[in-house]
Amino acid sequence: MLTDQQKLDVRRYAGYPLTANTPVDNARDFAYGWVSPGVWQTLYERLNNLSATEQSTLISVYLTNLATLEQAIVASVDNLDTEAAAVWVHNKSEVQDKSALFDQWRRRMCAFIGVAPGPSLGSGGSRITRG
Repeated sequence: MLTDQQKLDVRRYAGYPLTANTPVDNARDFAYGWVSPGVWQTLYERLNNLSATEQSTLISVYLTNLATLEQAIVASVDNLDTEAAAVWVHNKSEVQDKSALFDQWRRRMCAFIGVAPGPSLGSGGSRITRG
C-alpha cells in the first residue's frame, strides 16, 4: 500500500490541490478517472486499490523520477546568475525546458493512473477563446 506521503505526492504531481482538513474518500474526492466503459473511480479509490505491480511501477517509474525532475528545476536557480563562464554558456531556457519535461511526466503519470490532470496541471494544450 502507498504511504500517505506517496498519495500526497501523486495528488500534487497530478495537479490537484491539497485536501488539508477535508476528508478524502470515495464520496469526497473531485479527482475522477475513467477506468473502463461506463466506470469512473476517484483518485482515492485508484490509489488505495493498486495491484502490487501497478504500485511498483507508480513508485519506481513515476514518483521517483518526478521527484528528481522537480529537484532539477529547483537546482536550476544556481545557474540563473551566470550567462557564460569560460567555455560554459548558460541555457537561457533551462528552467522552461525542465519544467516542460516535468509537466510531460506528470501528465504521463495521470494517464497511467487513469485520471485527468488536475486544475494546476491542466490539459497541456492551447486554448483559443473569443473575446
